[in-house]
Amino acid sequence: MCVALLTYADLSARLNISREAARSLARRRRWPRSRSDDGKALVSVDLAELRYTPRPRMGRRAAPIDASLAEVETFNTEALKTEAFEIEALKAEIARLEDVAAAYRAVFERERERADRLAVELTQAAAETTAANAWAARLEDEVADLRTGRQAGGATAGQAAARRLGHLAAAIVGADRAARR
Repeated sequence: MCVALLTYADLSARLNISREAARSLARRRRWPRSRSDDGKALVSVDLAELRYTPRPRMGRRAAPIDASLAEVETFNTEALKTEAFEIEALKAEIARLEDVAAAYRAVFERERERADRLAVELTQAAAETTAANAWAARLEDEVADLRTGRQAGGATAGQAAARRLGHLAAAIVGADRAARR
């Protein structure tokens, strides 16, 4: 087991890779690192285990040499035609989706206006209900006053009760007319 302390430059020269690739390899394999007196990084490498073959670079493959220029032009023209067809199809799909979105937007606006109208009607109904409850409470109070006035007895009490009864009838007729509007 022969361990050597190598700088990234020395390691890259032994493995025939770049200095950055050597540094990355040292990190991946978790080799112990330290600093030399001059500030350079030293990597402890077991030379018996040092087997590294760099992966081949993924470059562009060259076209076959025997392909003629006419074939290349035909291929490019066909590729352009298919791409143009796909682009037109996508544009048609976008136009269709915009039409669908516009239709949904119209339905949304119509329902929103309907909801606003219903909210106004609900507010009016609540106000009318409150007014009707107040009117009913007032009428109940007047009926209760009439009943107690009759029990008190006496001629003046009877006349006052008759007047109150007339007012009550007028109030009921007024409430009925207001409800019919």
